[in-house]
Amino acid sequence: MAVTDLVAEFSDPLSAPFWQAAARCELVFQRCRNCGQNSLYPRPFCVSCHSDTLEWEAASGLGIVFSKTKVWRQVLPTLPPPYVGAIVELDEGPRLMTRLVNGEPSIGDRVRVAWLERGVQPRLPVFEPYSGSFA
Repeated sequence: MAVTDLVAEFSDPLSAPFWQAAARCELVFQRCRNCGQNSLYPRPFCVSCHSDTLEWEAASGLGIVFSKTKVWRQVLPTLPPPYVGAIVELDEGPRLMTRLVNGEPSIGDRVRVAWLERGVQPRLPVFEPYSGSFA
């Protein structure tokens, strides 16, 4: 199945650019051309100025752990506990709900995007500890 077929099957037109980028292991967010506000998850208009002049930009893939919790109950067959759910604040500003993998960084620690393969579903951005410097 082609990437475009996967995107059509697993997303709506508003989020399709996000999933197309994820298929290339690229994390993207929306930026308002009118006021410069960055946002993530996909929206049809800017939450700051209400303009519809949003465009997609590549994120650095770096951020900090803003919040996290360890999940002990199984909520999906493909997600056995325990795992760490988190909100990561990207260096560009938007916050993303995600999972932490390959370690358990503390709140405030640096993380970078990694990609979770999910078979026929699009790749999912997850985050892992990062010891590099701030951009």
